[in-house]
Amino acid sequence: MAGQFSPLERKSIEPIALAVEDGNVRAMQRFISDAPWDDEKILSKYRSFVNDDLGSPDAALIFDESSFVKKGQDSIGVAKQYCGTIGKIENCQVGVFAAYASENGYAMVDNRLFLPEKWFSDDYLDRRKKCKLPEDTVFHTKPQLAVEILNAIHAENVLPFKYVLADSIYGISPEFVAAVDALPDKTYFVSVPKDTRCWLKRPMTITKSYRWGGKTRT
Repeated sequence: MAGQFSPLERKSIEPIALAVEDGNVRAMQRFISDAPWDDEKILSKYRSFVNDDLGSPDAALIFDESSFVKKGQDSIGVAKQYCGTIGKIENCQVGVFAAYASENGYAMVDNRLFLPEKWFSDDYLDRRKKCKLPEDTVFHTKPQLAVEILNAIHAENVLPFKYVLADSIYGISPEFVAAVDALPDKTYFVSVPKDTRCWLKRPMTITKSYRWGGKTRT
């Protein structure tokens, strides 16, 4: 953490280890790469600190994605995809993030790395092994990752919140909206494209099954 918060231009392991007191390059590399680390317990403890300082029953959870430009091909999840930080398609990693905001301040509280669907193809088998991606990992869309975060924070019951905010990637996702709708006493504000059609009054609907293209449809 001392290295991450330092004014170093490059914040990879070696520059940090050489800059901090008693830093050891190999020991720090092992700590980051191979040492056992319980992410969930650390995040839960961290969120309890956030609650101590910023917690409020009227707080909001804010979901958004961010990206990190990468030059090489060895980082997990790296691919040619839209990179919001530079506003164009570029070789990068993309993550889904959750922030907590209240009248007392704001903080990041969780994240998930987005893995493009092609990373689960046979062409990427060697890369998956090299990056030690767990074999039971499956493809998730960005809204699905946001739902995972939302449900985890709600189930943990450490951070109180009332509102959920997100941009149109999540606003047009029925799965994300349904997940927020399922939480009691939560209100969501999500962006939607300007050409989105919606009902001002819920219509009466009738369910009917029929055959089309050899399949039963509803």
